[in-house]
Amino acid sequence: MTTHETRSGNDDSDSYQVLTFELGNETYGVDILRVQEIRGWSRVTRLPNTPEQMLGVLNLRGSIVPIVDLRKHFNLEHAEYTAVTVIIVLSTRGKNGQLNVGIVVDGVSDVADIESAAVKPTPDIGSREATAAIRGFASVGERMTVLLDVDRLLGADGSGACGPAAAIAADDVQAA
Repeated sequence: MTTHETRSGNDDSDSYQVLTFELGNETYGVDILRVQEIRGWSRVTRLPNTPEQMLGVLNLRGSIVPIVDLRKHFNLEHAEYTAVTVIIVLSTRGKNGQLNVGIVVDGVSDVADIESAAVKPTPDIGSREATAAIRGFASVGERMTVLLDVDRLLGADGSGACGPAAAIAADDVQAA
């Protein structure tokens, strides 16, 4: 069985907080310390020759932020963007430095406290690619929550959902 890091940061605490959100009928969570902003859906500027999940970029107070549709990245069926669709802007880290990336999700649920000991490891299902961005699983209330590794999911090094666009954007940030 393969396990991924289940702790937030490098501190010695026994619990940490995650922002939970919905995609279809599933609940996902990301480290709350990586959340830069939560905003309602707004149109993005499309970029040519980018992966399908890369919707484009948004200008957030002078910073150009790549926007990824997690439904497309996870190969979930399409859903229309509605009044409850949100963009969560997350801070990612990679070999090319730090980059803010927005993810489009169906809706934000809650901030939950996760006990480190209660996080279940990611099972080995034979495909490292399928589980690379999953830190583990935790019960939040009555629901199983998939805990995501922001850096592996979005990758400021260009390896995640943003693909090469993230690496280019990170290079642009470093050059500024």
